[in-house]
Amino acid sequence: MSSPSKRREMDLMKLMMSDYKVEMINDGMQEFYVHFHGPSESPYQGGVWKVRVELPDAYPYKSPSIGFINKIYHPNVDEMSGSVCLDVINQTWSPMFDLVNVFEVFLPQLLLYPNPSDPLNGEAAALMMRDRPTYEQRVKEYCEKYAKPEDIGAATEEKSSDEDEELTEDEYDSSDEQVAGKADP
Repeated sequence: MSSPSKRREMDLMKLMMSDYKVEMINDGMQEFYVHFHGPSESPYQGGVWKVRVELPDAYPYKSPSIGFINKIYHPNVDEMSGSVCLDVINQTWSPMFDLVNVFEVFLPQLLLYPNPSDPLNGEAAALMMRDRPTYEQRVKEYCEKYAKPEDIGAATEEKSSDEDEELTEDEYDSSDEQVAGKADP
């Protein structure tokens, strides 16, 4: 059946032509990374995550598999595996949805409106319900520590050489602090 493969190709091209950076894994169109920016006016603002997407053979009739590669602090994302607990991807997926919906609607909604009553990260869920300001501060700390654009190559590849010279010292300073901050087990 050529329909699912044509749809996969069309959705992937649509995603590549949008504002998202897409990195293919291997030569096929079934596995790739998408650079996803945290929604503005949220504690995730400024963070950039590398999200792994795997499309099943039956896509779009079966949902894509989505996982964060770099760490994110969120009640509905497993901190170790990056797996996402999101009904629209896991249970209520429809062929009417496409890959752009995942990155423009579903993931931003997940970050803006976490569901602490159905957690994959129990600590984040408990903290969010107990102390929202401390939870948001922890989210920002994770963004600073694990989701800088230069950490996944997005910023350095898109900068011109003039900007590189201006930012080099700052990048070295922040990477030194970052290495020192990752000592805990």
